[in-house]
Amino acid sequence: MPILVLLLVAGVAELAVLVALGQAIGLLPTIGLLVLAAVLGSWLLRREGRRTLGEVREAARMRRPADREISDGMLIAAGGLLIVLPGFLSDIAGLLLLLPPTRALVRKRMMRAAEKRAKQMQDQVWLHQQRFNRSGGRPGDFIDGEVIDEDDGSASSGPAAGTPIILPPQSARAERLDEPPQR
Repeated sequence: MPILVLLLVAGVAELAVLVALGQAIGLLPTIGLLVLAAVLGSWLLRREGRRTLGEVREAARMRRPADREISDGMLIAAGGLLIVLPGFLSDIAGLLLLLPPTRALVRKRMMRAAEKRAKQMQDQVWLHQQRFNRSGGRPGDFIDGEVIDEDDGSASSGPAAGTPIILPPQSARAERLDEPPQR
């Protein structure tokens, strides 16, 4: 629900700015400014997108993580989306995301928020592990296996018909050299 309210507020704000600017400078100059912002934004989008793609390729060639380049690519895509939307507020926000200095500020804040969220998730996992251990469960209580249901209607000499057979995982079966492989 909050996202719908945010979109509604943004739409009303965009409309209010367009009407106010249209009254201040006229209809044709307002439309001209919208077109100029779109042309400038598409040029910046193309230039920054190519530069970032080159940086991603360079990071891959150097075999280093490309987290900065990937986040830049996401911010460039968001900036392009904002420029495509009609209105001056979205155009200004999109142009700011396409400029490298402001994009670096947004990227740093975004990375800090992601690190904070990851730390919260780690704390939650640790808390649940502690609760599990205190309730009497042990981490070794789990058995890894694969269930195969052999219900073909015929009687078998093994378990009762229709009873699932639990086999060890593939890696455990592959380690047993004395048994023929099962298919």
